[in-house]
Amino acid sequence: MRRVVVGVTGTLGSLAALHRAAAEARVRDAELRVVLAWQSPGGELGSRNGLSPSALAECRTAAAERLREVLDTAFRAARPGVAVAGLTVRGTPGAALVDTARGVEDLLVVGTGSRSPLRRLLRPSVARYCLAHAACPVLVVPPLPLQTDLGIAHRRNFWRIPLDPRELTP
Repeated sequence: MRRVVVGVTGTLGSLAALHRAAAEARVRDAELRVVLAWQSPGGELGSRNGLSPSALAECRTAAAERLREVLDTAFRAARPGVAVAGLTVRGTPGAALVDTARGVEDLLVVGTGSRSPLRRLLRPSVARYCLAHAACPVLVVPPLPLQTDLGIAHRRNFWRIPLDPRELTP
């Protein structure tokens, strides 16, 4: 069976990727599989150092609740028109997505997110990992123009740079 696999976190970029994946699933008459990857606090090393099973169960429950929130936010106005399966996977996002989209007929959809120099240093790119390791085609969805504008506004607010009203008009 054909599947379109998409990774989500709840950010604007992942919601854009989710909507694009739903459109691709409609075109391909495929199942939409929505994946939210989660890790235990402190990563895998932290879980080896005495994290109780109840704490892991709480993390798993929180991930499932987050996935429900993301799906509700994305498809509140209109249903996607295809079969949707939500999946929470314990692991790093790139590996979880590549493992889920292992069929050659699958399509893996990922967002690019914001890639500031500091973020690139601290967190590797999920899209690059998927492009390098996936056995199926990978569709990388660029950030929305609104997301770029929002990032600029946040930086202005952080540095307290006054807004010139002339910048608001085209």
